Order: sequence, then structure tokens, then C-alpha cells
Amino acid sequence: MKFRDGMWLVADDKYVEYAEDIYDMAERKNGLSLLCPTRKIKSRGDSLNRSTITIDMEAAFDGVISVEVTHWAGAANKGPHFGLYPDGRPGVSGVVSKSDKGTTLASGALSATIHPDHHDIFDIRFHGTDDPSTKSLTSLQARSVGLAYSPAPTSPMQTADMRDLKHYMFTQTTLGVGETVHGLGERFGAFNKVGQSVTLWNADGGTSSDQAYKNVSFWLSSRGYGVFIDHAGRVELEVGSERTSRVQTSVEGQRLKWYIIYGPTPKEVLRRYSVLTGRPGNVPSWSFGLWLSTSFTTSYDEDTVSGFLEGMRERNTQVDVFHYDCFWMKAFTWTDFVFDAEKFPDPKAQIARLKASGLVRKVCVWINPYIAQHGAAFAHAAEKGYLLKRKDGDDVWQWDLWQAGMGLMDFTNPAAAAWYTECLEKLFDVGVDAIKTDFGERIPSHDVAWHDRAVDPEKMHNYYAFLYNKVVYAALQKRFGPGEAVLFARAACAGTQRFPLQWGGDCESTAEAMAESVRGGLSLGLSGFAFWSVDIGGFEGLPAPWIYKRWVAFGLLCSHSRLHGSSSYRVPWTIDADDRTGEGCSRTLARWTALKTRLMPYLFAQAAVAVEAGLPLSLRAMCIEFPDDPTSWYLDRQFMIGDSLLAAPVFDEAGLVEFYLPKGTWTCFFTNKTRTGPGWFKEKHGFGSLPLYVRENTLLVLGKEGIKGAVYDYTKEVEVCLYQAREGASARLRDQDGKSVGQLTLGANAELQGAEVLRGSWTYCEAGRKVEEDSATAKGIEWL
Repeated sequence: MKFRDGMWLVADDKYVEYAEDIYDMAERKNGLSLLCPTRKIKSRGDSLNRSTITIDMEAAFDGVISVEVTHWAGAANKGPHFGLYPDGRPGVSGVVSKSDKGTTLASGALSATIHPDHHDIFDIRFHGTDDPSTKSLTSLQARSVGLAYSPAPTSPMQTADMRDLKHYMFTQTTLGVGETVHGLGERFGAFNKVGQSVTLWNADGGTSSDQAYKNVSFWLSSRGYGVFIDHAGRVELEVGSERTSRVQTSVEGQRLKWYIIYGPTPKEVLRRYSVLTGRPGNVPSWSFGLWLSTSFTTSYDEDTVSGFLEGMRERNTQVDVFHYDCFWMKAFTWTDFVFDAEKFPDPKAQIARLKASGLVRKVCVWINPYIAQHGAAFAHAAEKGYLLKRKDGDDVWQWDLWQAGMGLMDFTNPAAAAWYTECLEKLFDVGVDAIKTDFGERIPSHDVAWHDRAVDPEKMHNYYAFLYNKVVYAALQKRFGPGEAVLFARAACAGTQRFPLQWGGDCESTAEAMAESVRGGLSLGLSGFAFWSVDIGGFEGLPAPWIYKRWVAFGLLCSHSRLHGSSSYRVPWTIDADDRTGEGCSRTLARWTALKTRLMPYLFAQAAVAVEAGLPLSLRAMCIEFPDDPTSWYLDRQFMIGDSLLAAPVFDEAGLVEFYLPKGTWTCFFTNKTRTGPGWFKEKHGFGSLPLYVRENTLLVLGKEGIKGAVYDYTKEVEVCLYQAREGASARLRDQDGKSVGQLTLGANAELQGAEVLRGSWTYCEAGRKVEEDSATAKGIEWL
């Protein structure tokens, strides 16, 4: 939202006042409270008929300071509020000091300093505590904190009746020369947000617009800090798009609160952010395997499901999770939790047979929080008050968008959440192991009354995704235990990373949409989410065989991998008329699934690191691993998988690809040939490869070749590979249940320490992995 018309004029429909003077500073426990009139106070008379803005700054914990700006403090501060510090708040000791440089609030590694001449110069600078001159992060300067009305009142008397006036609070933090901004949820546009207007408001808008399913009120700067906006409702940001040298944050209401989070590295910023909003949850090993879906509007029944899985086995691809999408229930009944008896006469028996046969390990079903009027659940839910009501409190809120006469689950009602959990438990009894929590974005904010009358309907719009996924995740944890709960969620807000995992929503079946998806995954990873997936092949449309195969390569290198479409199947033989050659879709899918299976010892160990540190596993933006390389902050067509593997998807039918390698020696995974960075490189790839490079000083553990499925013994008959490794290089090991079993470390003279945890006839390769079995793939790679 823009409040000005260029540099000199206020926008037509706005009235704006700015904090001009820091009239008074009061020391509070762990912080400061600043009284800021909206004009400079030169005489007593200047204090009359004048608004003030209070700026409260508090040391939150080491490296983090909260900033809250308030106009009228008597306004109700309705929820919902983000549940901060879910694992406990760290100890804090804010220290206030004064010097010739001003008044400083220090919170461990981060400080805020107020200009000594604060009556005449509005200047609050955020900087590293140990060296303010070299670790300047951002600041609040003149005309950077303010309030606004819309439409513009012509007299202060008009504010006696606020029913026809909107009131906003805003701040503008400075952008340094060359500074870039990233994150703000799963955003599919330009990776660097500078120059963009961003509205944080969950919407079902696909992947080809500025709308987002997952709006997260956190952004990361290339200058070594991040900002978390503690507001569950709509947030408007002008990232260098109103004033080119500032990030403006605005909300409707009387107060705006945010936290500035110091790094100085992106990893440290994300770690501290995860302390504030929660670390990602752990996911089980089986979830990393290949997921196969029925797709959305396709026709399928019990025979179709069995046929798909048998066809995949015949073509040498193991499916770990089978997903029943919407039409496991009858049309017009979603979501009533009842299998279509005509299509699936005995789902429990079928699921048991599929698992017993080894065709699949786990089963997932699709749900959403909308309860269709014609389904078996609606009458009961409406009678018991489990559905959202209209504002008058009597009528159930309904509309015909998506499902005829659908109502919306009111998860602010504990009884409604308990009933919904009971419905899920019946699915678990049938054999369901995971839940796809679709939708949750189209949440009304007008003419509604929630069961919890203390919540603001506008704030509930985004926050609903948190409540919805929390209820389902808790039900899964209750049934299957910690570390075994898995969602496949589309909607999210800040904190939802605690309920993994998320996927990218409705993308088209094009190379451009695949690139959009890469940008979305990168941005979500920089918003505190560890695990992410995508609809392999694209959701909308029928992918051309080359698109499918390129997307398979990309999708099997995401943390989680699912084949899913809209009106067409994604089993490979339907894409290319069952081409069984080495370049066909079936062989391509088999190769990439096998590669991910071999990577499981590395992936599962790296997943634990990601959870501990609040980092993305894959897609991990290059700037996380290489923050001192300026180029890394602009790379949006490649990513890291954990800390040691670099992947660059191919978006071209002929296989041409250009990518960047940071400083160091990098080894091609497929050939063991090396390149030296920093620099840009061009290659040409067949469908069995892409630029996949191993970082120097890596000790990489690979599973035994030929194993089917993601779950196996990650210490047995493995291949231990060194890549320009030096003494001290190490690799963690976890077993298939997630338990740490040890660490391999490279000692002097290439001696491998900790190898006693390895079982069977494992192999040790000191110059990259054995590549003989991939000779055909290696020959298909051209360095240009």
C-alpha cells in the first residue's frame, strides 16, 4: 500500500502523519519506550492538538530486538496471535547505555542506537553490538514511522466516528546500496523482492501470479539480518517500491510490531527466527520416497490404483506413498471422510493388500476444511456448532464456491477440532498414514462470527492455515507418534513450518512454471520451512514428454517428491505412449528415483540438521551456504540440497543449461570431473542427468545400488565417497528410524574414523564415487 504520490505529495485518498520528534525516552525492563509527537515540540503549545506515536523497543533474546509502534493504545489487540517461543523463550538481558553516540539498547549481539540529538534528528540505527561502524544493518530515519487515515479526514473531529475511516500504522526501514530482500513465504515472482509491492494475504492463485498460498511475514536481507512482522492479518509491503531506499511495512489498525533478527549469516538469522516461531518438525524416512497420486479430476477406482502401482513396479520404480486425491469421496460430498463405496467397496482391505504386496509402504488421502452440504458430515457439524457462523450468529456461513453449500470448519471451537480429529482417526483405522491438507486459503473475513469471539476475522484469514494444519498434524502425531506425522499442505503462515510438509500448489505443465516453482521453493525455504515438494510434471495441462522428464529430475531432488496432475495421470507410460527405451519417461523416472534412494543416508542426516537449525533441506537457496558471494543472492534457477550438493534443473528440451559455481573445487556427481569456481558454466544434458555437483571437502555416504524404496539400513553396504576432502571432514549417520548412530570423520592420511558403525561390505572411494554403472549417463553430458 502506497501512502504517497511520489516524493512530495500524499496519495489522493490518504492523510499521513509522521513521528518527527523523540520527545521523551523512558527506560523499561529490557527496553526503551519512546514518545514521538508528529511535529517537533519547540514550546508547550506545540504539545496540544497533536497526535503521538509510541515506539517500544525491547530486547527479545540474544540478537533479536522487538519494535512496536502504537498510535491509540486503548484499541483492543484482538487475536489470533502467533504462538511465539513454542520451545521456550531464551533468557534475555537488555542493557541500556548512553554515550556521545546516543542512547543504545543492546540485546546480546544486536543493538539499537538513538541519535544523541533526538529532538531534531529522528534516527534509530540497528547494528551489531561489537562493531557498530562495520555492522550497520538498517535504520529508521526521518518520516519512517507514521500513521495514516483513508479517506483523508478534513477535520480531527471526524475521527470521533471511525466506522467510515480506515487507520493504518507503518514503518520504513532503510535499504542499503545493493541490498537484496528475500522470503515472505512461497512467492513465485522475482527472487529478489526489491522493487516489488507484496501483500501478505493467502489466496488460491496458482503459481503464475503475485498471489501466494503461503504468506509468511518474515523477510531476509543480504546485509545480515531478517525482520519478522508479528501480525497475523493482512500486511502490505513496499520493498523499495514506494521509496526506493526503504522497505515499508503497513497494517490496518492502531499498532504494528516487528522483530529485527541479527545474523550475521543467513543460517544464524534463520536459527534465531526458528526460536521465535518454531523449528520445523521432523519427518519419517519413508516420506522421502516417491509419492504417486491419482491426480485430481481423473476417473479412478480400486482397479486403477492397483494397476498404477503394478505398472510402476513392472517399470522398475518403487512407490513409497500412494495418494488418493479428491474423488476417493463422491462428488458434492467433500469433505465427509467417507470412501465412495461404488469405487472402493472395501478400502481397508485394499490398502492392507497394497501394503502387504510391497507395492506401496504408506497411503495418503486428500481432505480440506470445507464441509459440503450434501455430504454425510454437514448436518451433524452444523447442528453441533462446528461450522463458522454468519455475523448474526444464527446462520452457518455458506457459499457454492468449490462445493455446493459448503461450510467451513471453525477450529477456534475446541469441540469442532475434537470432532474433526475423530473423523481423521476413522481414516487411520482404515489404513491411512498421511494427510494432504489442501485449501485453507479462501477464508472469509467479513460477515462472519467465529466461536472464539476474541479473534479478529481479518486476522483469521491467514492464521486459519496454522490452526487447520495443527489439528491434523496433532491427530497424526497422536496416532503414529512423534516424528511419524506427515502432512502435504498447501496453505501456510508464519509458524506452520512446525507441521511439515508443504507443497507448491497448482502449477502449469511448462518450463516457465517449473522455474516459477523453483523460485517458490527457494522463497519458502528462506521463510523458515525445511521441507517442500512440487507437482512433478506440472498440475494443469498434459506435459510434453520432455517437460515431464526434466521435471522428474528436478522433483526427485526436492526434499519430497510427488507425481500429481489435474485432469491427466502422471504415471510415466501415459505421457509418452509407454516408451520403454532408455530415453523414455519410465526409464527416466526409474533412474531418478533410484538416485534419490541412494542419496538417503545423506538426505536423512541432512534433514536432522535442517530441523535443528531452521534451514531448508531442499530447495536451499545458494545465499544460505555462500552469503559472502554477491552472486549467490541472485541465483534463482539452482539450489543446494543440504550443505554439500548443488543442483541446477534443466528448463530446455535440448538439455542446455547455464549455472553458477561459487568459489572452490566442485565435482560432477555423474562423471567425477571437476570444475573450479567462482564462475558461470554451460552444459548440455540428456534426460538422465543435470548439473549435480558435490562441494569440496565433502564426505558423502551413498546407499547400496539397486535398493528399492527410501527405507533401508543407511549404514549397511554403503559407499563412502571423498570429494577433495581434508582432515576433519565428516558425515553424520542416522538409522531409518531417525536415531543418530554415529559420525564418520576423515583423519590423518585419509583414515576413516567412526567406521565401526558401518555394516556389511561397505566400500571406500577416495576420489569421488564409482561411476562405471553410469557410463551411458556420463557420456550424455557435454561441457560447453
